[in-house]
Amino acid sequence: MDITDDSTPPAQTGVTVIEAALTTMPQSPGVYRMLDAKGDALYVGKARALDRRVRAYTQIGRLPERLRRMVSETASMEIVTTHTEAEALLLEANMIKRLKPRFNIVLRDDKSYPWVMLSGDHPYPQIAKHRGAQVRKGSYYGPFASAWAVNQTLTAMQRVFLLRSCADTVFATRQRPCLLHQIKRCSAPCVGRISPEDYDRLVQQAKTFLSGGQASVQKELAAEMEQAVEVLEFERAAVIRDRIRGLTFVQGSDVINPADLGDADVVAVWAIGGQTCVQVFFVRGGHNNGNRAFFPAHAKTEEAPEVLRAFIAQFYDDKPPPPQILVNHGLPQQDLMEEALSIKAQRKVSILVPQRGQKKDVVAHAEVNAREALERKLAESAGQAKLLEGVAELFSLPGAPERIEVYDNSHIMGTNPYGVMIVSGPEGFQKSAYRKFGIRGPITPGDDFAMMREVLTRRFSRALAEQGTGTSAGIIPELVLIDGGAGQLSAAQAVLADLGVGDVRLVGIAKGPDRDAGREWFHTDGKAPFQLPPRDPVLYFLQRLRDEAHRFAITSHRAGRSKTLRTSELDQIEGIGAARKRALLNHFGSSRGVKMAGLRDLEEAPGISKELAQRIYAHFHPGQRIDGVS
Repeated sequence: MDITDDSTPPAQTGVTVIEAALTTMPQSPGVYRMLDAKGDALYVGKARALDRRVRAYTQIGRLPERLRRMVSETASMEIVTTHTEAEALLLEANMIKRLKPRFNIVLRDDKSYPWVMLSGDHPYPQIAKHRGAQVRKGSYYGPFASAWAVNQTLTAMQRVFLLRSCADTVFATRQRPCLLHQIKRCSAPCVGRISPEDYDRLVQQAKTFLSGGQASVQKELAAEMEQAVEVLEFERAAVIRDRIRGLTFVQGSDVINPADLGDADVVAVWAIGGQTCVQVFFVRGGHNNGNRAFFPAHAKTEEAPEVLRAFIAQFYDDKPPPPQILVNHGLPQQDLMEEALSIKAQRKVSILVPQRGQKKDVVAHAEVNAREALERKLAESAGQAKLLEGVAELFSLPGAPERIEVYDNSHIMGTNPYGVMIVSGPEGFQKSAYRKFGIRGPITPGDDFAMMREVLTRRFSRALAEQGTGTSAGIIPELVLIDGGAGQLSAAQAVLADLGVGDVRLVGIAKGPDRDAGREWFHTDGKAPFQLPPRDPVLYFLQRLRDEAHRFAITSHRAGRSKTLRTSELDQIEGIGAARKRALLNHFGSSRGVKMAGLRDLEEAPGISKELAQRIYAHFHPGQRIDGVS
């Protein structure tokens, strides 16, 4: 049968594709991908025996409606074989997280998690927050659920162990203790207030504490305090007493007290009305490193244990699993999941459903948090859905918009111009989809229309290029809001018309008389400019979108302006890198001091050779000829 025949039933077309793939399908473990006509992944699955697993999709009458629809859209298949089913599980999780197929359970988690780092490449190690690849030599402790959680821990660690948090460059240039030393949160190794041996003892105590040895650290500090009292060193004893108090505060400040858990993640799932929340508590060294709620995307028919299994597989795709994972439901193929995670961690990983004791209490606490987070989200979604329906009615959209994009510009007299885009939808603001555009020009300073044209051209040109790739950049919004009136709206309409982008409702929001909030005018095709009643909920919603875009534009502009201010004319001189620039600024006090310096003064500056001094002098005095400088 020709699978391109228009008379072929759609589901049978997909079955034919699958049957053709089965003729060369191996019986080994592996991962299979079902692709649509555009080549986008519909579904990613793993199997112990690929041939047997994929053959089940040809029994179309036995499949639920959702899978029949998936088979009907299948235009081709791809497979990757693996040595074991556990390896297939790891590969499946990686592909699902990367490709986000719409028939899979998908964890949308693009953030990187912060860690506490104790550097190992300096005589006086620094304690700091760290995100991203762990390439710097040192010890890393975490992950933490949020920046707030890691900042709280860093503050407590400074209070107890008096470790420096400043960058190495700041450390090298200190001449006197900083404020942290004054408030007893640093031992001031930068100016020799502590010996290398004593500082190393603090570092070792911090490592022991972060690794779960709280009791031994507390015992050691108590012994030090008693010894100081015996030799009448009351001031040192008072310092140690304050450290012990700080240590006690840290130990008693957890929302839950998981001291006996060591290193573990507590993972609880809760489902209501076809939606699911997964709550994760990070416990490291017996400390609660915070918690975070996740809301995986999945079909309403998926059961909680299967959602939890898919979540765990994808969650640990890019982070090391701890030795124990405590869950509130047993997982399908739990032994296989443990084997896969053990392979990834290169040590044994256990998944446990506690039945009694402290571990059960901790899981129950996480379960309550999951339920409450899901209830809050459902309540917020209901309100958001009603507002989106109001927006659809106001602007004559065919349905509640799934994606709203709002654009704004920011500059001061044309300097450091930035355009920004924020995104909102049924789940509220989608901050991972926000974008900022440094205006490239050439544009007349302050020409807001030209800035908007450049931003929209760049955004929608990329959207057209990436349509069908599965990336958020390839999604065309149903509604675009422009901060401006008829002129901005006309500029935006011209851009979309030139690019051939249709089915996008463009709306300009112009500030009211005296720029009063609540008196905005709305401009859109097919309607005369209009205002909404001052207390209309949809007006408040649109104002919130406009204000968020304005906030993001101002923030982006300030960041760009700060970056410009941090640059120096010294950066334009060949041979001046960060270290020499810092040395010159420290020696002469400012860029102006370098500019005013004579040639001999430059030659005597630390780290500046005679040739480089001549080059610097020639840069600031272009009219004066100096021997040896071309």
